[in-house]
Amino acid sequence: MSDSVLTTDNNVKANTPHRPAFFDANNLPWSDWVMDGTYFKLLNINELTGGFTMMLKVDPEVTAPVHHHIGGIEAFIIEGEFGYGDDDRGGVGSYVLEAGGSIHQPDSPGGVIMFAIAHGPLVGYNEDGSIGVVVDARLMYGLAQQNNAASHITITNTFTDG
Repeated sequence: MSDSVLTTDNNVKANTPHRPAFFDANNLPWSDWVMDGTYFKLLNINELTGGFTMMLKVDPEVTAPVHHHIGGIEAFIIEGEFGYGDDDRGGVGSYVLEAGGSIHQPDSPGGVIMFAIAHGPLVGYNEDGSIGVVVDARLMYGLAQQNNAASHITITNTFTDG
């Protein structure tokens, strides 16, 4: 018999999570994000990579500043559309991969709501090229906490004030 075949004699048992696996994100308020006209609902964080999972809402006519993805972002568009120039745009039902290392400036003339998973931090730049903000799990958690919208997230590692 192969080592990879599971049988009824297998000793592997299901475990029970320490918290519910589901929560209703509709009950989370939208929190102000890092630039005017953008809002988020923080769903989860990854303390190890600095990544995070969120719902992102962008008002119409908002253009993001130039930013750099240290880790890639995957997103699924739920409402509206956004993109990069005239030739690379996505609407409702579109999946987008912004690969790690990407430096770009997306826009959303009509606004957008998307589900997004950031696999690591992103860096926003000022007009002079200096770093304006590093958006990572810790920043996202702090912003959500300020809006009483982080109690569903369990911190397991390093977020303490020395």
